[in-house]
Amino acid sequence: MGATKTEHFTDKQNTIAAMAKALGHPARVAIVEYLMKVNECICGDIVNELPLAQPTVSQHLKELKNAGLIKGTVEGNSICYCIDEKAIEKMQVYFANISGKLTKMKNKCC
Repeated sequence: MGATKTEHFTDKQNTIAAMAKALGHPARVAIVEYLMKVNECICGDIVNELPLAQPTVSQHLKELKNAGLIKGTVEGNSICYCIDEKAIEKMQVYFANISGKLTKMKNKCC
């Protein structure tokens, strides 16, 4: 497999791509939805919500955190996770720009 050559793209493009890739798994989408529902959560609570083993959930949380979509703070032996609002705002702006441009085009594309 070839290199992705991310250095040829802007920081913004790489950031959006990393966030989109992190959301490319249904378990991660379920985790984000659960965190939005409860506002914050400890890893064990997430394990109880998903039909996945604890190590698998931890790996998905790691991917979401590495992409910047969630934040985690250590509280004793647990980590409390929540949505990173700034990351969601970046994605919202990105997709709003696409939507705005599509509206201006008025389906004049092939």
